[in-house]
Amino acid sequence: MIFDSHAHYDDDSFDEDREKVIEEIHNNGVIAVLNCGASFQGAKDSVKLAEKYDFFYAAVGIHPENAYELTEETLKEIREMTKNPKVKAIGEIGLDYYWEENPPKDVQKEVFRKQMALAKDLGLPVVIHDREAHGDTLEIMKEFPEVKGVVHCFSGSVEFARECLKLGYYIGFTGVITFKNAKKIIEVAKEVPMDRILVETDAPYMAPTPHRGKRNQSDYIKFIIEKIAEIKEVSPGFMENLTINNAKNLLKIKS
Repeated sequence: MIFDSHAHYDDDSFDEDREKVIEEIHNNGVIAVLNCGASFQGAKDSVKLAEKYDFFYAAVGIHPENAYELTEETLKEIREMTKNPKVKAIGEIGLDYYWEENPPKDVQKEVFRKQMALAKDLGLPVVIHDREAHGDTLEIMKEFPEVKGVVHCFSGSVEFARECLKLGYYIGFTGVITFKNAKKIIEVAKEVPMDRILVETDAPYMAPTPHRGKRNQSDYIKFIIEKIAEIKEVSPGFMENLTINNAKNLLKIKS
């Protein structure tokens, strides 16, 4: 039983077989997926997927690499999207300083703050993207203490994880934790309390070992769950139930 707390089935890599893959993951025990918008079009497509598939939910927002897409008009339309009961979070939002071609840092930060303010206003959790921007990400998170959420695909230190946890955030673990060189994220997993662990694919990216390098899909989360269960010295079944409950608690899903 799997709740994939972060995926992108709107990605064009699924264009040829999207319905087949979604049926397959459902048959393989995936009971819920949060599909996260990264662009304005991606946000709209995430809502469409959530409307089409009972076990899909949507997060709507603008990823930092697409920061220029956030205008007063698109922000208004994102707010409108949140009226749909299947929309459960604002995301994927945040900062990405890794790629030089991304919008300037000040533009990213302004767009991040606007979407954090929207989440505060709506009482919705956020899905935060943080790449090579831990200090600035934490600073903005602290500006909005009322907002909770998940730091997706966590890549920071144990110290950074502690700061995020103090603010009430969950930590999202991807297939990276199954890689041979994953010492840092394994140390983070040891530190994170059981009730703050989420598992995610970031599909189609970051497939876990033994599927590393292939297109990712939600049922591959079983390898992430097995690894975290091993680190935490619990059974995979316990970890499955725990991560499902954690995702439901964050996203306020009652069923």
